Amino acid sequence: MRRLLFSLCLSFVLFFGTPAVADQNDPRLDTLFDLLRESEEPLEIQATERLIWSIWMQHRNAEYSRMMQAGSVAMASGQYDQAIGIFSSLIQKEPDFAEAWNKRATVYFLIGDLTLSAEDVDRTLELEPRHFGALSGLGQIELLRGNGDAALEAFEAARAVHPQLPGIAALIRKLEVEVRGRKL
Repeated sequence: MRRLLFSLCLSFVLFFGTPAVADQNDPRLDTLFDLLRESEEPLEIQATERLIWSIWMQHRNAEYSRMMQAGSVAMASGQYDQAIGIFSSLIQKEPDFAEAWNKRATVYFLIGDLTLSAEDVDRTLELEPRHFGALSGLGQIELLRGNGDAALEAFEAARAVHPQLPGIAALIRKLEVEVRGRKL
């Protein structure tokens, strides 16, 4: 419990006490990813994951942060064409903003365009190799394509970054049996 309180306080200081670069280049991310890999405390893991997502969604340019929010709202409300337009515009303005690529990949996945989704996931991972959301998304894409080995590889990479990612261990065990014939 003391470790949890200490870690939450540390996360608070990291999040609010350090000048933010924001996006995948934010210096706070290294510490947060270390905490995510090392922790076994559910509340600490959830708080750390939320902080990581929050940082990924931010940009030092307030206009780009607003665009990210607008695109996310459009995506959540099923306005996929609008969301793609917003994320595409954001990518054109800031091609090194990993989360813009990830969000557009998500929209493409939701509309069933696995090719475009995979292309955007690849770019996301070039910019932020620790992006457990993109790695999990790649696993889902490969499952739908029938590429069990590639799916398993993507899910294992996601687990290496975020060992407590909900459902990842069970999914990997299931795929190991189906793809590699291992019995656990």
